[in-house]
Amino acid sequence: MAALELQCPAKLNLLLAVTGRRPDGFHDLVSLVAPLAWGDTLRIEAAAKLSLACDDPAVPVDDTNLVLKAAAAFRAATGWSGGARFTLTKRIPHGAGLGGGSSDAATALVLLNALAGTALTPAALAPVAAAVGSDCALFLSGGPVVIRGRGERVEPLTPEVRTRLRGNRVLVFKPSFGIATPWAYGRLAAEAPASYLPAAPAEARLAELMQAARGEPMGPHLFNSFEAPAFRKFVALPVLLGRLQVRFGLAPRMSGSGSACFAFLPDDGPPVAAVEVVVREAWGESAVVVDTKLL
Repeated sequence: MAALELQCPAKLNLLLAVTGRRPDGFHDLVSLVAPLAWGDTLRIEAAAKLSLACDDPAVPVDDTNLVLKAAAAFRAATGWSGGARFTLTKRIPHGAGLGGGSSDAATALVLLNALAGTALTPAALAPVAAAVGSDCALFLSGGPVVIRGRGERVEPLTPEVRTRLRGNRVLVFKPSFGIATPWAYGRLAAEAPASYLPAAPAEARLAELMQAARGEPMGPHLFNSFEAPAFRKFVALPVLLGRLQVRFGLAPRMSGSGSACFAFLPDDGPPVAAVEVVVREAWGESAVVVDTKLL
């Protein structure tokens, strides 16, 4: 079989409400997630064994990488015993809250499914993805979704809301530093229960955002439980976001557990070049800045 290649899209959490901690140590959440038309690229070709190569030397290519964990989970779920050589082109930075590793893993499952000829549906692949990582399954949808539980419960949006979200232009920007997801969840747990948004208000916020997505400005309805602890420790984040709001009228927010942030760019909004200058003035030339769209 010829080599196959797919994009592994980054994602944004337009709403991310952590509602509490579960007895198993995971956290429950309610989130509206949208993939981006930008991300990593993963290539697969048949081989004698499973292996991974990556153009970023900082990325581990052993069994700790989610791509190979996904391959192991696929083998266990399907009984397929073949081999594959993966080649990962990395663009999504680590510690960004953009779902890079999870997207790579979900894409690996899709590629393996094609290579193995098993023809598993996305619904059949979803539990395999969820076993690899809490937010892996959402990337099988190909568009914006709502996730609940620890991230494994994926619910499609109505066609109206899905169409309204797709194609929205966003600027994604990340400082040179990342934020470790375990640290972020640990801070929420340490500050519980005040740090959690109970399920009922979380669902109400989701309903408000879904309504706004039908035609109203979404900025006032964006929400992220992780912003409070992240902004206290990493002051460079709220300082820049406040500056972008005052100077350009944008409504920037943080994605996931950070440190990447984003802002919707309206048609009559400021030039991207002007916003990028402000970002780099605040965070330095090492900041990642990407002009992209929601898928």
